[in-house]
Amino acid sequence: MSTSFLIFFHIFVVYNDKTNIINTEGGAQMPRNKLSDPERLARKTISENLKYYSRNYTQKQLAEITGIPASTLSGYFAQRSTPNAGALEKIAAVLGIKKSDLDPRYKINQDSFPSNTEYLYKSNSVAKHIPLIGEIACGDPITAEENVEEYITHVFPQGQVPSGELIDLRAKGRSMEPTIPDGSIVTIRLQPEVEDGEIAAVQVNCDTEATLKRVKHIDGLVMLKPDNDAYDPIIITPSNPVTIIGKAIQFTSKL
Repeated sequence: MSTSFLIFFHIFVVYNDKTNIINTEGGAQMPRNKLSDPERLARKTISENLKYYSRNYTQKQLAEITGIPASTLSGYFAQRSTPNAGALEKIAAVLGIKKSDLDPRYKINQDSFPSNTEYLYKSNSVAKHIPLIGEIACGDPITAEENVEEYITHVFPQGQVPSGELIDLRAKGRSMEPTIPDGSIVTIRLQPEVEDGEIAAVQVNCDTEATLKRVKHIDGLVMLKPDNDAYDPIIITPSNPVTIIGKAIQFTSKL
């Protein structure tokens, strides 16, 4: 399993019940369908490096050896798309180089950032690799390797990386719409409690999957309330116990 996947076509949205601002947590707004300056520079650099290091191969040969579709590979050369970590690893292995030789953003400044973060070269951003959790085995740590489907790379402005231990969950169903669309990747800060009204990832009665709900305290009861009124709330009782996994701090949604 690859330990990092770069996702550059995601929009980072901070939870806000009153607005739908496209925004990194505490960061600047990003217009839809527009690449950032660092991303444009990254594509240009990757394209130039690919052309230099693969000069002894045709694109067709490189596609056949790496297993990357020729149309996808062509997009990297033509600056139409950005290769993720897995694609870079395959290409670098064939060319006998490091993936940072193709994409310099992979040069790690280990003195400045934790081991699961990377300084993005020639930018003011930091990449943090966050595990995407699938099914959760009761009694196991939430981040146990058998629970991890893959690692997703989120890009944050320097100084605005969320604190604490983070995981990603994939939203399934429409119970939290319109706040969280079905299929979104939701970033969770692991913590045993959340404030009233906050969205939390919870494990109900030792289910194998976590659910996202808004935690409400009403007349001495603790209720897990969906934002979609078409769905019923969940009442926490001794016979229907709930474990709070953490607080939802943002979600990513594809264009």
